[in-house]
Amino acid sequence: MNQLEQIRIFVELVRAGSATQAANRLNLANSAVSRRLKELEARLGTQLLHRTTRSMTLTEDGRAYFERCVQILDDLDEAERGLSSRASELSGRLRIAAPWSFGVSHLVPAITEFMHLHPKVLVDLDMNDRRVDLVAEGIDVAIRIGELGDSSYIARKLAPVSHVVAASPDYLQRFGRPETPDDLAHHQGLCYANLKAPGQWLYFDQSGQRCSVKVPIRLRASNGDALRHAAIAGLGVLCEPSFITFQAMRQGLLVPLLTEYRWYQMGIYALYPQTRHLSPRVRGFIDFLSQRFGDHPEWEQYLPEPPQKSRG
Repeated sequence: MNQLEQIRIFVELVRAGSATQAANRLNLANSAVSRRLKELEARLGTQLLHRTTRSMTLTEDGRAYFERCVQILDDLDEAERGLSSRASELSGRLRIAAPWSFGVSHLVPAITEFMHLHPKVLVDLDMNDRRVDLVAEGIDVAIRIGELGDSSYIARKLAPVSHVVAASPDYLQRFGRPETPDDLAHHQGLCYANLKAPGQWLYFDQSGQRCSVKVPIRLRASNGDALRHAAIAGLGVLCEPSFITFQAMRQGLLVPLLTEYRWYQMGIYALYPQTRHLSPRVRGFIDFLSQRFGDHPEWEQYLPEPPQKSRG
C-alpha cells in the first residue's frame, strides 16, 4: 500500500476514535485498519498511538505526524478542486464546532445563509459547550466565547459580547430591585456552572475600578438558555451574555438591572489550527461571520443606556 493511503487510513482512524468506526467509514475490514497502522508505525520506526481495549490516544510523535498528515490531505484536496472548479467557487466539507446557546440562536442562521451563497459547501456542525481538540477531532474552525487559554490556535475576533444582569418583573415585585451590586448578595442567583467561580460576578464601577460581588446560588446550570428560562419564570437574578438575554429584554420578559455598571465583557472568536495556509472555504466562512456579526451585533444594540447622572 502506498504512503498516501496509509496516511488517509491513519487520519481517519484518529478522527473516528476506534478501528471499528474507521473501518466502517473506509469500507475496510477492522483487521485491515489495524494492520495498516502497524505497518505505518513499523515504516516510521515509532509508535503513533497508545492503544487499550477501551481507548486510543495519540503519542507525542503521533500528534505531530497527524497534524502534518491532515495538512497534506487538505493540500491535496484543495489542489484537485482547484483543477476542477473556478477558484472563486467555494466547495468541500467544512467542519465547525460551536457552543450550544450561541450556535442555535445565532450561528445556525448564519451557516444556512452561507450555504445558500455557496451551494457546493458541505457542513458538519458539532454544537457542544465542551472545549474540543481541533486537530485530533478534525475541526476546521471552532467558535469560542470568552477568554482564550490555548495559544496553539489562531484566533480572530468576530464580535463583542457584554454581560447583562436581569430579572423578571414578577421576581422584582416579590423581592425588590437591587440598587447596587452589593445588594445582589441578598438575592437569588442563577449562575453559569462552567465558570471557575459561578457565584462571583465581575463588574466595573463608575470610576472604572474592577470589582466583584458574591451572589448566593439558587440555580447552577451549564447552559445559558436554561438560566434565561429560570429567570423569566421568576426564580432569581442572572448575569448572562447579551446574545442570550436581549430578546427577553426586548419583549419585556426580563428587566435589565444595574445598568450604570459595566459587567463582564468578552468576545466571540473563530479559532483554527496553525497551518501553512487557510483553505478558501474556511477563510470565506470566517470572513462571512465577521461581516455578519461585526463590531455592533444585534445582541449589543439592545443594551440599555446607563442612566444619566443628575446635575447638581
